[in-house]
Amino acid sequence: MDSQDTSVSPEDLNIALEHMVRYVRRSAVAGGLSTAASSALARLGREGPHRLTDLARAEGVSQPNMTQLVTRMERADLVRRVADNSDGRGVLVEITGTGTEVFHRRRAERTLALQELVDGLNEPERRAVQVALPALARVIQDRAART
Repeated sequence: MDSQDTSVSPEDLNIALEHMVRYVRRSAVAGGLSTAASSALARLGREGPHRLTDLARAEGVSQPNMTQLVTRMERADLVRRVADNSDGRGVLVEITGTGTEVFHRRRAERTLALQELVDGLNEPERRAVQVALPALARVIQDRAART
C-alpha cells in the first residue's frame, strides 16, 4: 500500500478489530469475571432480566452451561433468580445491586481503555473513529431489529 492509498482490506479491518476488542476486554478486571460471565452480566445490565433459556441462546451457549454460569454468578451475588410474573412457572435471571456495580465498573474500565487508544490517534484518525464506530453500531442495531 503506497502513501496515497488509504484503502484497507476487510481482513485487515477484522484483524484490527480483533486486536482492539481483546485490548479493551482485557482492561476490564472488576469482579474478576470470565469472558462468559462478563458478557452475560453485561447483557443483563443492558437489557434487563432474561429467562435462562433466552439468556443461553443470546449468549450462544447451551442451557446446561448457562445454568452452571448463573449458579456461579448467584454465589458471587451478581445475579438472582426471580419468579416470572408473566408465567408463574417461569424463572427470570436478573442482575443484583452488586452485579450492577461490577457491570458499571467494568464498562468504565473498558471506556477508559478505548479512550486511551483514541487519545493515541492524530486528529483526522480520531474524527474517523468517532464517525465510523457509531455508524457500525447503527448497522448492527438495524440488522438485529430485522431478525
